[in-house]
Amino acid sequence: MIERIEDIGGFEKLKAEWNELLEASSSPCLFLTWEWLYTWWKHLSQGRRLFIITVRDGGELAAIAPLTLRPPKLARLLPFRSLEFLGSGIIGSDYLDVIARVGKEQDACEALAEYLRHGKLMLEFTQLKRYSCLAEKFAAELRRCGWSLAETKTNVCPFIDLSGHSWQSYLATLGSEHRYNFGRRLKNLMKQFEVRFEPVCSEEQRQDALSILIALHNLRWQGRACSEAFYTDDLISFHDELSRLALEKGWLRLFVLQLDGKPVASLYGFSYHRVFYYFQAGFDPIYGKYSTGLVAMGLAIKNALEEGVEEYDLLHGDEPYKFHWARAGRELGRLELYPPGTRGLLYKGTLRLSRATRRMARRVLPTAVSDRIVLGSSAPFGNGRYAAATR
Repeated sequence: MIERIEDIGGFEKLKAEWNELLEASSSPCLFLTWEWLYTWWKHLSQGRRLFIITVRDGGELAAIAPLTLRPPKLARLLPFRSLEFLGSGIIGSDYLDVIARVGKEQDACEALAEYLRHGKLMLEFTQLKRYSCLAEKFAAELRRCGWSLAETKTNVCPFIDLSGHSWQSYLATLGSEHRYNFGRRLKNLMKQFEVRFEPVCSEEQRQDALSILIALHNLRWQGRACSEAFYTDDLISFHDELSRLALEKGWLRLFVLQLDGKPVASLYGFSYHRVFYYFQAGFDPIYGKYSTGLVAMGLAIKNALEEGVEEYDLLHGDEPYKFHWARAGRELGRLELYPPGTRGLLYKGTLRLSRATRRMARRVLPTAVSDRIVLGSSAPFGNGRYAAATR
C-alpha cells in the first residue's frame, strides 16, 4: 500500500516507525533519521511542501521516500516546481536517499516508480552516495517507464576507516610530517596550559558549548565570505534543536578545547551507528599559532576510537586538511529525472540555461552579486567546514 503524507501531523506520527525502519535498512545514516529531517523541516523548509511517500507491506512499513515539493526558484532561473529529498539545501546533509527494509529494496523501488511514473514533476536528488544508494535503483525503474536521467559527480566525503585500529596504530597510518606536527602541537599546549577537551554531557553544557561553537566559528570567519554554517537565525535554531535532540538520543559529540579554562576551539559532530560525523568547528584566531583546530580534530578522532567508532566521516568537501587525516573518500552525486515528453525536455533545457548563467555570473560579477544568482539568497557560498582543523 502506498500513502502520501503532506501534513506535519502525519510526519510527526511516523517518528517511531521511521527510526525502526532506518535501523532495519542496509545503511542507517544520521542524515536520514527522523530527528534530522523533521528538525530540518521545521526550520529550513523555506516554502516547500511535504511529499513523503510510504510503502507498506501487510501493514508493516517497508520503505519511505522522504520527499518534499520545492517551489519555483525564480532567483535561480528555475521557474518550475520539483521534488527533492528532505534535508536538501545549504544545511549540509550527506547521503540522502530512499529508506527501505533489508530485502524489500527492489519491491519498494518498483512501487515508488509506479506511483510517480505518471507525474509531471522533475525529480532532483542531491548529496547521494554514488553507486550504492537506493535512489539509483529507483531512478532505474523510472527510466524503464520512459523517464530520462542525468547523473553527475558533485563532491567527495573523505573518511577514516578506524575498524581494528588503536590510537597508536591509526597514528602510524598518517604521513610522518602530519603525525609529528600533531604530536608536537599537543605537547606544546600541554607544557604551557592546562588542557581540557571534553564532550558535553548535560543540557546546560550543550547550551553553553553551542554558543561557544557559534562564537568561535563566526570569529574565525569574520569579514570573510566563506561560511554560511550559522549565518541565519533559522540555521542557528536548527542546530539548537537538533543538538538538543541528539544529546537526548546519545548522538551528540560537541567538544570544547579549553586552555587554562578559556575556550579556544570547538568541534561539533555526531556519533551514530559506530560512525562519527564531523560536522563543524571553530577556533579563536588569537590562538592560531598553537594550531588549536588541528589539535581538536586529532583529539576528537582519539575520542571516537576510544568509544569503539569504526568510521570517522569528514563529510563533503575535498579540502586538503581532510586528507591529512583520511586516506579514503566516497563520491557524492546528483541525479536528475525528467518525465517523458515535452515537459521533460523543457525542464532539461531550463536547467542547462540556468547553470550556464550561474557559471558566467561567477566569472564576471562581484562575489556578493553572483552568490545571489547562484544561491537565490544573500547567504555566502560554501559550507564552512574549512574553518576547522587547518591550523
